Amino acid sequence: MRKVKLQKTPVPSLDSIERKWYLVDARGKILGRLATQIAQILRGKRKVSFTPHLDVGDFVVVVNASAVRLTGKKLDNKEFRWFTGYPGGLRRRPYRDLLAQNPEKVIRHAVWGMLPHNRLGRKLLKKLKIYPGESHPHQAQKPEKIEI
Repeated sequence: MRKVKLQKTPVPSLDSIERKWYLVDARGKILGRLATQIAQILRGKRKVSFTPHLDVGDFVVVVNASAVRLTGKKLDNKEFRWFTGYPGGLRRRPYRDLLAQNPEKVIRHAVWGMLPHNRLGRKLLKKLKIYPGESHPHQAQKPEKIEI
C-alpha cells in the first residue's frame, strides 16, 4: 500500500493580513448592487488569501449615501421594519422617509443582509464607515477610490 502525501491548505495568520482602505461614492448607484460589492470587499472575497472563518477583508468608506438609488417603486413600497419588543410594537417606515432622515441606515441594512449573521459578520460591519455627504474624517488613512 502506497502512502499518499496530502497538501496542506495555507491559512493566513492575523499578522500577515494587510488591510486597505477603499473610498466608494454612492451617488447615483443602485442600492443592492452597491451593497453586494461592499460586502465582498468587507469579507475579503477579492483577495487570494480569503478564508471563510477569518476576517481578512478591508475597510470601506462610503460617501454621498443620501444620493443612493432604489429602482422601481421601492422608495414607496419597500419598508424598513423593526419590532420594539412590546405587544403591537411592529414599526414600519418607508424607504423614502428613511433615506431622507437616516441614509446611512439604508446602506448599512443592505450590507448587513449580505454578511454572515454571527460574530464575524458583526466584526466585519464595524469596518464599514458611511457618511451622507461628500466629507469624511478618514483622510489620514488615504483611502483608495474605487469605482463600483
